Amino acid sequence: MPEEQIDDLSDWPAHGAETVPWQNRSGRGPREDRVLREVTPSIPPFIADRTFRASAEIQSRQEAASLALAGLEADAGPGSVAVSTFLLRTESIASSKIEQVEASVEDFARAIAGIRSNESATSMVAASSGYTRVIDDAGRTGAISLESLLAAHRTLMADDPMEASYAGRVRDMQNWIGGNDFSPIGAVHISPDPHRVGALIEDLLVFVNRDDVPVLSQAAVAHAQFESIHPFTDGNGRIGRALIGAILRRRGFTRNTTPPIAAALAADIDAYFDTLTRYRAGDPEPIVRSLAVATRVSSEEAAESVRAIRALPREWAEAVDARANSATALLLGLLLEHPVISAEEAEDLTGASTSSIYTALDRLETAGILRQITKRQRNRVWAVAAILDELSALDMRVARRVRDRDR
Repeated sequence: MPEEQIDDLSDWPAHGAETVPWQNRSGRGPREDRVLREVTPSIPPFIADRTFRASAEIQSRQEAASLALAGLEADAGPGSVAVSTFLLRTESIASSKIEQVEASVEDFARAIAGIRSNESATSMVAASSGYTRVIDDAGRTGAISLESLLAAHRTLMADDPMEASYAGRVRDMQNWIGGNDFSPIGAVHISPDPHRVGALIEDLLVFVNRDDVPVLSQAAVAHAQFESIHPFTDGNGRIGRALIGAILRRRGFTRNTTPPIAAALAADIDAYFDTLTRYRAGDPEPIVRSLAVATRVSSEEAAESVRAIRALPREWAEAVDARANSATALLLGLLLEHPVISAEEAEDLTGASTSSIYTALDRLETAGILRQITKRQRNRVWAVAAILDELSALDMRVARRVRDRDR
């Protein structure tokens, strides 16, 4: 094993640097961007054989986070598609917000229904699909692979007009964080030269597939390392945060849920980015501590949302006295797993007639159970009002606790 990979508990290696030739191929930007001829990318260390050993204080936080995560799993129970989907969507929305991709929950619901009225909402739906792909793959195969990460990235970026041609591909060009679009001048972080990316990702995959390191330390370090490598032209943040969920799933810490950890990270974006900067300086402790806090807070608040969602069928039954096997009763039985639904989908799923479905939809809208999210007479789409509201409520509860320094 190379000397720099020896497990030294007191000295996690800082990133190195190298100077390489650079040319502004676009020919755009101010003169200083156009005449720049060399840049100094970062060189992340290899970490496959390293282990971060947390302090007693961080271990205590990790134990509290693990207990909260176990409680969330117990509340969700096995086989709950509705709960799993809800939490993944909460996570993908929050993760997208970190990248300044913003949309209302109604826009997000419309995008789920295939109504492309909001580009940001469409991107959020793609993020949700990408999250699902990499996390499910980790649970199904027991491993995290490059193929799975590439597939998730392909799903995320496939409809992006600027990035679709790079979807599902490791970058072959220089990129950076911050600065401007034309050169790395003023960048917060210049990612490693493209020729180094393959070996660094291979090394990272060895690390994420280990079973002999504490899972939350593993997830935090892996995420920070992934962001430092920045292996894609775009979408690195969202795939890197999906990697956290994939590690929890692969290690068996989650089976039915994905806590909305990104909601906690998004509550104080400057602090989150600072932990990544400090990781690059050779200090993994802040990101490890931050992830433990984010996991605990998001798991505790998600458990409250899970209980609220599980109570909805009872609330609906009290609000609407639906005759057994009627279109209304059949539709109510579908709403947890199909919280965004069109009349045509309702017909297909229930087998009821068009007229009875529209009567049921109108009845549920009048009762406040459904909210119409389209403003048209044909091809209308409805969403479960309580689930849309809970998406926003969960995000706000997590953010409030983080901002109140519930640490």
